[in-house]
Parts: sequence; C-alpha cells; structure tokens
Amino acid sequence: MSASTPNPRDLDPAFALHRGGKLAVTSTVRVDGPEQLALAYTPGVARVCTAIAEDPDLAYDYTWAARTVAVVTDGTAVLGLGDIGAKAALPVMEGKALLFKEFADVDAVPVCLATTDVDELVETVIRLAPGFGGINLEDISAPRCFEIEDRLRAALDIPVFHDDQHGTAVVTLAALRNAARLTGRVLGELRAVVAGAGASGIAVSRILKEAGIGDIAVADSKGIVHAGRDDLNPAKAALAEWSNTAGYTGSVEEALRGADVFIGLSGATVTENAIAGMAAEAIVFALSNPTPEVDPAVAARHARVVATGRSDYPNQINNVLAFPGIFRGAFDARASAITEGMKLAAADAIAQTVGDDLRPDYIVPSPFDRRVASAVASAVAAAARVDGVARA
Repeated sequence: MSASTPNPRDLDPAFALHRGGKLAVTSTVRVDGPEQLALAYTPGVARVCTAIAEDPDLAYDYTWAARTVAVVTDGTAVLGLGDIGAKAALPVMEGKALLFKEFADVDAVPVCLATTDVDELVETVIRLAPGFGGINLEDISAPRCFEIEDRLRAALDIPVFHDDQHGTAVVTLAALRNAARLTGRVLGELRAVVAGAGASGIAVSRILKEAGIGDIAVADSKGIVHAGRDDLNPAKAALAEWSNTAGYTGSVEEALRGADVFIGLSGATVTENAIAGMAAEAIVFALSNPTPEVDPAVAARHARVVATGRSDYPNQINNVLAFPGIFRGAFDARASAITEGMKLAAADAIAQTVGDDLRPDYIVPSPFDRRVASAVASAVAAAARVDGVARA
C-alpha cells in the first residue's frame, strides 16, 4: 500500500470508534493536596486495610468490589468468529464492560487470559477474584465452559455468571413467555425444539424446563439428543436425562412436525417446509448471527411470532436486556451467587416491561428501554433475598 493510498481501516467507522479502546479508568475522589493524598494513600489507607483484614466483608463498603465485575474470556468462542484468541477478544470484552456501565452503572474490567487450559483458567480467576464483586464469563467454548463455571461457582462466594449461557436463556424465556401470552397459551402447553446443544442451547433448554415448558427436544449436528446415543459428552448426556420426553430420535425437521416452538442456536439451516409443518400459532426464534436458521420473512409466512438475534429485525433477543440488571441486582443484595430463582425473576421482569403493548413484533423491550435494567435489578435483588444468598 503506497503512502498516498488510504488505509481501508481509516474509512471504517467501527475502527474509528475503537481507536484507543472504549474504556478508561477514572477516579471517584480528588487528590489535590497533601491532606487528600495522606487519606487516599499512605498513611490513611493503612487503617482501611487493617479493618478489612479483620473483617473481609468491609471490602464491599470501602473498595470498588461492591460495584465491579471482571469480564473474563479465553477467546475460544468469540461472537461468530470462533477461537480467535484472548487478545483479539479484547474489543468484545471492552464492549461488554461498556454495556455494564451504560445500562446499569456497573463498573467492569476486561480480563483476557492467555490460556485455554481449564485448570489454569479456573485457578487464575480464583486468584483474581478478591479484587472484584462478580465474575462474568464470556465467549468460552463448550463444553469447557460448563466445567469452568461450575468449579468457579463452587470455589467463590461472589456471583459467577456465564452470559453466553444464562443471559441468552433469560431473555429467551422472557420472549417466550410473552409469545405464549400473545397466542393465548402458557408455557406448560408448548412443545419446543431447540437446534443447538452448545452452551446457549443447553442453558436455554434448562431454564425453559425450570419454567415449566411442556416438553423440549434439543438437537446437535447429529440429530436429536436422546439417551440411546453413545456419542454424547457429559453435558449432552445430562441433557438427555431430562429432555425429550416424547422420545424423538431423528432430525430437527422430524421433531418440528406439530411443534409449537422452534429455537435456533446452532447456525444450521432449517427449511421452510419444516416451519410450515409446525402447529398453528407457531413461535420461531431463529437466533443465530449473522444468518438466522431460517429467513425471518420466510418464517413469518407460517409462524405467528418470529424473533432473531439481529438488531435489524423486530424482537431482538439481546443479552444486554439481562446481564447489566442481573449484576446490578446481585450487587445491590450483595449476593454470594446467582441462583435459578434470580434468573427466573430477571426473565419475568423483562417480560413484564412489555406490558399491554404486546404484539407480534414486540414481545421483548428494546435494549434502549431504560426501564429494563432497573426492573431486572429490583427483581433479582428480591429473589436473592428469597433464595437466601443475599448479604444486604
């Protein structure tokens, strides 16, 4: 490229926005003289340190831990880009931190780890945890992500939340509650088929089961997950124990015949004929990005409600509706964990925000609806107290 030829990146507004990064650290107190310096640092800070050493819970009162989350990734499953590495994942983690601050006034720090070893990752996060009030796991590949989250939840007494699993699950449940209400049904009357048995597919299926869906069958690239298969990893084997009570063993298309709900989280393609063969008043959530499993316009010929993961179609299933408010509520309650009850409460709060404005192209609120994060935070904090994990 010659000196006179412009760099294409200089013409791309995404690069312009990212130049220099999207985050900065700012202080919350002024140090404009020796008295303030002596309080903010030595010798005054020693009194605070000593108090925290005697009572570690005081860190929530006298440090940033009560409002700061670590956004942790190893770069193995970044958006639709796959395993691009920790450094290439940093712009996404910065973006996540920005959304925490913008929507719920939660401070967040990107932590991109140069390891994909499960033991090393868990150990590193445990060692970093004293500086934070919560851990948001992000863009970590399945099935490793399940073990990582489970081990961190067991080891730490602060909220640990894998957003690719649970953020997607919470918003999907909220949307499905409203879609069912729109069509005059409840979750217990619905039979769902999920395409995708990775992190988000399993988490969505689990929360729908917890919320009382009638039946749910989940498919991976080899077909419906069922107990008769001998090629299932531990996460899928556990899934087979409680899903698919109808006993489907074939393809997604076969299971979709007469189904009420399709949820796509796989990047696979589903034919128009398969959607056309679903039950009356069908609900289609084609959530893969950037290409949904079925074209939304095609799905709308046969389904009453269609949702995607894209911002250029109605009914975007966007995790930003969930994770900022969930952590805000967990922090407000000083929760030691994020429970299933807290996730269900978050989903209900998101669904209720739509209220009487419910219609086929409006089953979830906009990500820019500023009511959402506060409603979710209040519901999550209340659920934390009910579930016995609140410390405030």
